Amino acid sequence: MITTSFEKATRSVKMPDAFRQEPESNGAVIWCLYHLMSVILMVPYLIASECDRMFISNAVGRKNGTFEAPLIFNPMNHSRQCIFTFIAAEDERVRVTFNKFNLRDSPPECNNEFVDLYTEIDDPLIDLIKTPFGGRYCGRILPRTRISMYQTLVIGFHTDVTVETSDIFQGTYEFVNASKYEIGTPAPSSVCTFTIYHDRKKEGSFVSPTYPGVYPKNLNCQYRFLGGAGQRVRVEFMDFDLFYGGPHCPFDHVKVYDGSSSEDPLIGTYCGQRRNLMVYSSAENLYVEFKTLKRTADTQNRGFSGFFEFSEVFVNLAFIGKHDAQHIRGTECDQKVLSKQESNGTVYSPNWPFLYYSHIMCRYYIYGMEDAQNLEKVRLEFDKFDIPNNDEECNEAYLKLYLQGQEERHAVDEYDHVFCGEVVPPPVVSEGPRLMMIFSSGSSQGKGFKVRYTFQTDYRVPGTPSPNGKCHFTYKSESRKTGEFNSPRYPANYPSNTYCQYIFKGLPGEQVQFVFNYFKTKRLLSTSSGYNEMCTEDWIEIFEVYPSGRENKFGKYCSKTAPGPIVSDVGIHDMKVVFRTDKVEVASGFSATYLFISSAQNLDCGGNITGSANGIITSPSFPSKYEAHRQLCNWYITVRPFHKVLFLFDFFLIEGEPDERGCPGAVVRVWSDLSQPPIELCGEKLTNDTRQILSSSSVLKLQFVTADKAVGSGGFKAVWTEVQEADTVCKGLLCGQSGFCISSSLKCNKLPNCGINDDTDEKNCKKFPPQHCGAKEVHMDMYLVVGLSVGAAAFSILALCAICHRKRKRRRDHVPPFEHRPQPPREVPSMHFMSVDSV
Repeated sequence: MITTSFEKATRSVKMPDAFRQEPESNGAVIWCLYHLMSVILMVPYLIASECDRMFISNAVGRKNGTFEAPLIFNPMNHSRQCIFTFIAAEDERVRVTFNKFNLRDSPPECNNEFVDLYTEIDDPLIDLIKTPFGGRYCGRILPRTRISMYQTLVIGFHTDVTVETSDIFQGTYEFVNASKYEIGTPAPSSVCTFTIYHDRKKEGSFVSPTYPGVYPKNLNCQYRFLGGAGQRVRVEFMDFDLFYGGPHCPFDHVKVYDGSSSEDPLIGTYCGQRRNLMVYSSAENLYVEFKTLKRTADTQNRGFSGFFEFSEVFVNLAFIGKHDAQHIRGTECDQKVLSKQESNGTVYSPNWPFLYYSHIMCRYYIYGMEDAQNLEKVRLEFDKFDIPNNDEECNEAYLKLYLQGQEERHAVDEYDHVFCGEVVPPPVVSEGPRLMMIFSSGSSQGKGFKVRYTFQTDYRVPGTPSPNGKCHFTYKSESRKTGEFNSPRYPANYPSNTYCQYIFKGLPGEQVQFVFNYFKTKRLLSTSSGYNEMCTEDWIEIFEVYPSGRENKFGKYCSKTAPGPIVSDVGIHDMKVVFRTDKVEVASGFSATYLFISSAQNLDCGGNITGSANGIITSPSFPSKYEAHRQLCNWYITVRPFHKVLFLFDFFLIEGEPDERGCPGAVVRVWSDLSQPPIELCGEKLTNDTRQILSSSSVLKLQFVTADKAVGSGGFKAVWTEVQEADTVCKGLLCGQSGFCISSSLKCNKLPNCGINDDTDEKNCKKFPPQHCGAKEVHMDMYLVVGLSVGAAAFSILALCAICHRKRKRRRDHVPPFEHRPQPPREVPSMHFMSVDSV
């Protein structure tokens, strides 16, 4: 039984034997001392026993009241315990609520002053130490409301202070009706296991064993709802407050099963705090399990309060099962449709083809594939539509469409479309792999809707897609002059085993330009730069498409080697880009910008070079940096038949790095064979194979292209020479190392006309300062210089003589006749005048 401190005191106090003798043998004095000592020893226990309280429910007494801490005088600071016992009637339980709580200690160190709670006392006569412990509390935080599991609840107050007053804690108690905890037919071996039959109770409430008080530890409660044929069960939790141990609810939890036992399919596991949690069975039975763990964690959660209902009017799920959709367990009529890779099908309103029910709400989750290999979007086409509504705003009955995956962030107010009435909506396409529809019938009834869905591969590539759903996109100048295109799913990784085409169609008189902003394909076999024959795994190819339909490959690119800026030739207004990937590994792909340019406005800074044996070509503004803007230079070098062009870079510094990022801002291209892709160059280091290039015919093409994003750099200087190879009879100068035959006029011109590491043409030469004219160097023959100098001197003498003769003749024409001339002075002989005239 519950033992009070007074009873313990009366049994434990023992007096010395001298004091236990009769008064007659010891005298009156000893008798008085005996009784005085007894009173002194019993005072603390009398005080302690007076602080115990007991509150018992009876038919005529009060069913509620207040309690407070006892007034204790404890001069010796002994540890004192006060027991408050609440005992309800047979059909009642005890509810205790603290209104004031101000104990000395602070949790979790409750050592000197604290309150212990016991709410699971099934026998009021049992010792407290044998009952489950309900928690220890101190400090100033109010313990939450407690409701007893049975008829008895005990509060134990412990203190060792000198004086204790009633303001330490205060509260209220109430004896409440226990019938609401009797959910249905109870199991004989459990306090919280019930079976609820539809024919005994069609609807009602059910709560956790001590709701709204803190639920106990180590609970295992089951609620089995058994309906009739054609019925479904709905359970709604209006209040739900369980200890949250994580998203998987490993500790306290409620599990709901779609059937009559835990062997049936699990609908869901719930914990933490939830609002308006509603669960439907798929058939006539539902099983709810509530478990709490035995642990030392101090939690004060309420449990749950719910409502159940058996009904035949819940939506019949047959309209879902007949088609590709799948009912989502636990919901009234929600369904999901998952793609089977570019599959299609049809979804319907509830009860199709008959009138749908009123006051229902169904969600349709239509999800395309989304993984490392596949990405899809959803297309809806409405076949039938009839949702009557009393207002044009579609506030009551409607069909809302969510095209951006709003359900993931629970943004149900951010719908993209809402439809009602009888007008068939237009086709819609989701922006990603997720599409959700919410159908609300409101108070009306109608025929509903029939919608056909199609899962389409979503490449996430801007452009006009092919109608067959393949990775084929078209870009037309007449629609848009500039834009972007990219690899599938960029900036995410592209899928493996992919083939994509990008077709660019310009107007006559236009050219097509590409500038790549990002480029990275998978490269496992090598780390060198990715051009042409080096690309054997994932790559892109770029083609010029002639008006006749003939294609000319511009280049093949892979790894980190981004293509340089590309501009089609004059007269070519169509281009094609092909992207291929294999079955192994993936990467992030590419992103590029296209631009259709008018040929009349696209000034070319190059030119055609013919009729010379050699020459020098430089980048614009050389030796200064080339400018940081878009420019295009094309040089065509043509030499005599049966000759070739030896092309040698004397200086080279172009922004970019072929191995690390390619040539996205500026590039130099050399076509040694016009029928083959060019050699693409940038950076500052050239190999012997790229520094010196020999054409395969009498024509070589050089191109220099920069994009608007170019930053400018040193540029280039190149020397070209007309050569014949060694297998011909050389009538000019034969290069000793390279074996080329060049014009003898190129000897000693200060240029490497014989090629790398061959100075045959520069041996035994007199050193004269070279003459410069723009970007070309001209070697002047010494004999020619001397001849021109002598000729210029002779011409100057003759001109001087002619001028003097003309002046003398003019003077003679102005002299008067002889007789009128003034006579010269006599001392001057007249012969002087005669000499003048004769001159």
